[in-house]
Amino acid sequence: MRRSRRNRQTIKMSDVAEAANVSPSTVSLYLRRPGAVSKRAGAAIQSAIEELGYVPNLMAGGLAAARSRVVGVVVPSMRNAFFAQTVSAMQAIMSSRGLQVMFGNTDYDEAAELDLVRAYLSWSPSAMVITGLHHAPLTRDLLRAADCPVVEMWELGASPIDLAVGFSHDEVGRAQARHLIRKGRRRLAFLGARMQDDRRAMQRADGFAAEAREAGIAAEIVHHIKPASAETAAALLAKALAKDPAIDGVAASNDTIALGLLFECVRRGLDVPQHLSIIGFGDLEFAAFSNPSLTTIRPFGDVIGEEIAGLVLSVLEGGERPENAIINTGFVVVERGSA
Repeated sequence: MRRSRRNRQTIKMSDVAEAANVSPSTVSLYLRRPGAVSKRAGAAIQSAIEELGYVPNLMAGGLAAARSRVVGVVVPSMRNAFFAQTVSAMQAIMSSRGLQVMFGNTDYDEAAELDLVRAYLSWSPSAMVITGLHHAPLTRDLLRAADCPVVEMWELGASPIDLAVGFSHDEVGRAQARHLIRKGRRRLAFLGARMQDDRRAMQRADGFAAEAREAGIAAEIVHHIKPASAETAAALLAKALAKDPAIDGVAASNDTIALGLLFECVRRGLDVPQHLSIIGFGDLEFAAFSNPSLTTIRPFGDVIGEEIAGLVLSVLEGGERPENAIINTGFVVVERGSA
């Protein structure tokens, strides 16, 4: 018979323990650390939870002194496939160990990031995962004081708060420039969307310009305040060609911009790569199937998620900060038809 909402709310941990034929302390241990109880007891407890419709209040009673099983994850954009891949890989591992990933989107807004961090910390999370190394001072203070592992992801640099998993965006930009230069391109530009907010894209642009400068080649940085889209890419190319009609090699801040550039080159009658070579960033699914196929930089979003899960679990289960607290997941240049 279906239980009413009221009946569900009156179910207690002791009811679960009685149904599973274990002690309430064993149920409490299972809720906090599923792997710490026997498989037989865990299966009985889980079966009782599902049968009774029990929903534990992780912030009350005997669990109040413990961390919740929540891992707070903060990303700048839920539309970005990079972060979706990372969160998915992280969640697959963490959920198998009884941790629940709860993530939110800041839309590159520092105030929104601060609000999310405050909200997650109020749940006494098992861990916090936050994107990038740059945060508002108050956000950094809150995370430094947090009584849980804090992982900054998708970027490496000086002075992480606690743990860090990612790669150098400056080096990505340099790799983009080196590739175009090796292909004989001598009039370069970096075209980016929303770089006033996306600091990692700006780091790639700066690395690109620095590498070109060191090779004795001028490189324009052209940006647009709007998010990445085919329309934005068309506007960026128009602006770049207005500055230098002889540009023969461009790096895009991401593959969405790069794909838009391919569309715009077709519209303008510019042959790719003969007249204009294009290199993107992300290696999104369409990159191998565009025409021409897209040369790009492949970061390892799934590896970032797996490494984060490993770091968090090593702290939670081992109780100590791991020796290798900063992990460089690297990236590769994927050469295809556009460059």
